[in-house]
Formats: sequence, structure tokens, C-alpha cells
Amino acid sequence: MCPCPRLAVMAAGPDDLPEPLAAALAAFRRHLAAERGLSPHTVRAYLGDVGALLAFAAADRRCATPSDIDIAVLRGWLASQHRAGQARTTIARRAAAARAFTAFAHRRGWLAADPGVQLGSPKVPRHLPQVLGQDEVSAVLATVGSVSGAARRPYPDAGAAAEALERRDKAIMELLYATGIRVSELCGLDVADLDTGRRTVRVLGKRAKERTVPVGIPAVRAVLDWAERGRPVVAAARPGSGAALFLGARGGRIDPRTVRRVVHARIAAAGSVPDTGPHGLRHTAATHLLEGGADLRSVQEILGHASLATTQLYTHVSIDRLIAAYRQAHPRA
Repeated sequence: MCPCPRLAVMAAGPDDLPEPLAAALAAFRRHLAAERGLSPHTVRAYLGDVGALLAFAAADRRCATPSDIDIAVLRGWLASQHRAGQARTTIARRAAAARAFTAFAHRRGWLAADPGVQLGSPKVPRHLPQVLGQDEVSAVLATVGSVSGAARRPYPDAGAAAEALERRDKAIMELLYATGIRVSELCGLDVADLDTGRRTVRVLGKRAKERTVPVGIPAVRAVLDWAERGRPVVAAARPGSGAALFLGARGGRIDPRTVRRVVHARIAAAGSVPDTGPHGLRHTAATHLLEGGADLRSVQEILGHASLATTQLYTHVSIDRLIAAYRQAHPRA
């Protein structure tokens, strides 16, 4: 046995696995993509973690088949991650990936018992998300969509294309804040998903779960302005660009990285507003809904959370903001 588990893992990777382990990893990939309906990002993360587990099992513990993997192998792998200085959040994610794989292998009959049920995870502190105040959101949205005044715009070139992208950015910012949808959900929207009469948008969330989210009037107006006056200009760059609601500068469906750049740039243009990304706007929307009196179940439905416990995190945000305001404002706080 190699005296240094970390070096053993580095010496072998998923491409160097024994054939039975490589076949198991390939089957797990198909299972994640086809049967569980996970997003490509989640599939990549799971495969990377399980590939590292199998590489450790083969190089450090001489495992040749999935049946050789037991709780000692799993714990040894996580211990090697801890010694390598991995964060608790990373180790917890990798433990979850290992449990998903061993449960899959057990169902396939490759493991007589599932060792993953004995595998614990480190406790990960739940950090309160960064949220913007209502005045800060207003300041950000006020800087977006002004097709005059190049100093405020990231598209200083004159012309229809710059104005079209300005309209797009306005619609993106308004819709993210109005609905609290995820950046991947926004990128997946089609033109037909917006119902302007009912002021709702149809969203395809995690694991292909569809939900209907209400949209405020300012966001509806911004999206319609983009769809009618901006999108045709950008779509002309790529004839047959499809049904995507939001397009990149070259006419194809917009990429999440582009949306993140847009959000960071627009917030930076507002001046003293704390920097955040699309997920920060999601946190902000949820917090403002609760502060405005929305019930927790409704917010859960809007955000598409599978568990109410995830939504309950925002109640702590609201309470902390209330306490901070009290301490700042009350003379005897």
C-alpha cells in the first residue's frame, strides 16, 4: 500500500481505472444524466467526485471492482481529503456523491450492502446569504436600460446593437429580481414561456420540475421591450436563433457566464452597492418577499425549493436585518 494516500490519488485518475470500475463510472454517468434528470453542472460535479473516489480506491486500497468498496474505503478517501486541506463544504459534497454512487451500485447488485448509509458528513455552517436593500436594488435598476448616457452603459458603441443589448440587460435584471429564478432557469426560458396577460413565467427548474412564477409589471414591461425592440436586432446576427428568450451578442441562447457578467457589471455601475451575482438577486428577492409579508410556503413555491427547510434560511436573514435596523435606529439599543 502506498504510504501517502494523496500521492496515490494524484498518480491515478479516472482514466487509469481498472475496467470494472471504469464501466461502473460510465454507468453512473448515464444514470445521473438520463434517470435522475440532473443539470449538466451537477452531473459534472458528481462524476468528478466519484471518479476521484474510484481512483483512490484503485490506487490506495487496490480495489478492482465495485464490490471491493466498503466503508473503510469511503472513510479513508474522505480522511485523505481532510489531510489535503479540503474545506468542510467540499468534503460534505464529496460524501454526498459517494453515498449516491454506493446506493446506485447496491441497486445494480454490485454491492451486497450499501456502505454509504454508514458514511457521515462534516457539519457545514449555513452562512447567511448576501442580500441587497430595497433602496440598493432600486439604485441598480435605475442605472440599467438608459439607452442615452454612454457613461452608464457597458456598450459605449453607438448603434442598434448596443441599444438592443441595453434592453436585454434591463430585462434580465428586472426579471431576476422580480422572480428570484436561478440563472440556469433564466437562460433556459423561451419566448413562449412569458404569459403577459396573466403576468407569469413558466420555469423549468431542477430535475426538470416545471413551475409558474408571478412577474411584476416593471419586469413584464422590460421583457416585452427587449422581445419587441431588442431581440430582433440581436437575432439578426444568427438567423434561426430559435425560441430562446434571452440571446447572447452573437444571436444564440445566452450563456450563464454572460448573465453573471451582466449582473456584476450592472451592480458595479450603481456605485456603492455591494457586489453580488444572479444568486444574490435570488436571495434578495426571497428576503424582500418575506419582509413584505409573503408566507413561507408561497416563497418556497416561487423559488422552486424541494424542501421548506431551504426556504426557512431566509427567515433568519429577515430577522437579522430587523435586529440590525433596531440597533442602528433605537437610542437605547
